[in-house]
Amino acid sequence: MPDPMMLGLIGLGALVLLIAARMPIAHAMILVGGAGIAALNGPALLLNQLKTLAWGQFSIYDLSVVPLFVLMGALAGRAGLSAALFRAGAAWLGWMRGGTAMAAIAACAGFGAVCGSSLATASTMGKVALPELRRQNYSGALATGTLAAGGTLGILIPPSVVLILYAILVEANVVTMFMAALLPGALAVLLFLLTIAGYVALRPGSGPAHAPAGRAEFRAATLGVLPVLGIFALVLGGIYLGLYNPTPGAAMGVALVWAYGTFRGRLRLAALRASVLETAATSGMIYLILLGAELMKIFMARAGLPQAGAEWIAGAGLAPLAVLVLLLAALIVLGCLMDSLSMILLVVPFFWPVLVEVNGGLYQMAEGSGFGMGTEDLKIWFGVLALIVVELGLITPPVGMNVFVISSLARDVPMAETFRGVLPFFLAELFRVGLLLAFPALVLWLPRVLGG
Repeated sequence: MPDPMMLGLIGLGALVLLIAARMPIAHAMILVGGAGIAALNGPALLLNQLKTLAWGQFSIYDLSVVPLFVLMGALAGRAGLSAALFRAGAAWLGWMRGGTAMAAIAACAGFGAVCGSSLATASTMGKVALPELRRQNYSGALATGTLAAGGTLGILIPPSVVLILYAILVEANVVTMFMAALLPGALAVLLFLLTIAGYVALRPGSGPAHAPAGRAEFRAATLGVLPVLGIFALVLGGIYLGLYNPTPGAAMGVALVWAYGTFRGRLRLAALRASVLETAATSGMIYLILLGAELMKIFMARAGLPQAGAEWIAGAGLAPLAVLVLLLAALIVLGCLMDSLSMILLVVPFFWPVLVEVNGGLYQMAEGSGFGMGTEDLKIWFGVLALIVVELGLITPPVGMNVFVISSLARDVPMAETFRGVLPFFLAELFRVGLLLAFPALVLWLPRVLGG
């Protein structure tokens, strides 16, 4: 029988090579995980696992929310919701120097709350806001950097599909994770707005002001965004207040976005069909990645890699906070190379046991060792930090995926210029991570207040 630890390391190396060779990550994880289980315990065990594994994974009730939120985002992109958000932001903020870029950030936050995908937020808002930023003579660096950074807001601001899947992985409460992400998400928006204000203060020509919106334009833009804000309030407000759990909330969101788009004449049969097909493809991809991640988790657990890594780090004498910083740095690097969903599903099963070990063990329920918090609080704190640094990877050179998305829309702006425009936002994100590391209460306070 091969050495389990060595086989596990070979499996990890094979997974990296397959991903580098552009094999879809779900297929790579299923292939490596399945082959590893068969090599360690024989094909009979693998076949026995496959007999019930998919059903066991996909029948989890919390997962029923995923296709609903995906559908809500697909409908929102075709219903004109993003344009309504941007028009309102421009009417409210456009009179300031850099105000239209600030409006783009506000619209990205609003659309991200419906869409839940960073790449989709960057792409959709880029198509809506980039022509207006160009028309107003914004510099290429500020315009593209703002939209690439604004796209990262989609992954954290609730409701977020990645946040839901993280909660399922570590057995955390989905609503609690939504509550925990709210303040850090709002902090990101505030820091991005301040970043733009600082940028145009240093380089006044990069973000000119324009005449304030007229009274009629301001009123029309404000009235136009009220239905969108109402959808947010009904979906998220009801979830936070405990009126319904995320699955009915997501179903209500789908119905409301459909009604909004139909009323505006944007969601005709062709748009509905495209939204449903997009939802089916995206949900199928997510579920297949989940299956692959579970096979990899079984393979690695049988090889003993997560346990050995946790014991090695715990015995290395590093302070718990130093361990957490190292893991977050690794997530930033990995975030440059793969999409956020795949990375969370692949990496969390390895990193979470390490944090549990340095915190004092799985049954550490209260303050007193490690990070000074119980396991349940650690799940929440680490989850929010992990999603933030994953989104940070989306704008980290040289492979920031959001930068490539925006560059494909602004082909006249060199990619190096877009990366220069992203740099101030990258520094603002590092500052936010530092704040949340220093003050965990920024993450934990709202769940404690609203959760009773």
